Amino acid sequence: MKEDVIKVSRDFWNIRGAFRIGGVVDIRTQTSLVRLGSGNFVFLDSYSLSEAARRRIEEIVGPDSEIEAILNLHPFHTVHVANMHEMYPRATLYGTSRHLQRFPELPWAQALTEETALHELYGGDFAFSVPRGVDFISSNQNIHFSSVLALHRSSATIHVDDTLMYIKLPAPMRLLGVKDALSFHPTLSLALQKRAGAVAEFRDWATSVIDDWPAAQNVCAAHTAPLLGRANPGAPVRERLQQALHRCETRLCAHEKRYG
Repeated sequence: MKEDVIKVSRDFWNIRGAFRIGGVVDIRTQTSLVRLGSGNFVFLDSYSLSEAARRRIEEIVGPDSEIEAILNLHPFHTVHVANMHEMYPRATLYGTSRHLQRFPELPWAQALTEETALHELYGGDFAFSVPRGVDFISSNQNIHFSSVLALHRSSATIHVDDTLMYIKLPAPMRLLGVKDALSFHPTLSLALQKRAGAVAEFRDWATSVIDDWPAAQNVCAAHTAPLLGRANPGAPVRERLQQALHRCETRLCAHEKRYG
């Protein structure tokens, strides 16, 4: 499938690619190319780019800049990691602890993407946030709720895998009054830690993202579609995040009642 290279801003491109479940159902996936304040570029997450997409990226980067790093932000998004490193072997390779465990033969940088050291390294261009109150790396291989969220400051764009989903509905459904939605991933109930205080920590974390990133205008989510401010058919991102948290309350209260 041909990738879509979407220009979100003058410094941010979201590349949408195929990811087929059982070789049939395409739930899509993503990587984002971001120009840093230094003029160099980084990728957020990995994807096995086609030759056409690579040529487009070469045009964007140009001869005077380089791709300095690949930041893998979701511990369970590992399918394309080795291919991405092979395509850009000079880029410093960052990952979560699970990436390092899965591919110990790759030349990983010491700083993990879920840790403060990496967040401080790229803090001039990004704000990062790691969900709390949930397992970051679940022992259940089917629970993919948690990822490192990255806000690119200059483009006001949130890059996020799985933790948030944007459901963009077909035009006929929108005409019937069915609205698009930004939501937390449906595995939230399973990802919440089974202990007292976990729900309170998750609420506090989600509220901090809403309060700390009020200027966010775009959301690039992995398996659905990007929500772009210039084409947003509804409420601004901050309000959508508030609504998403509110819709979780039934599940959160049930978990809190059971575990405290």
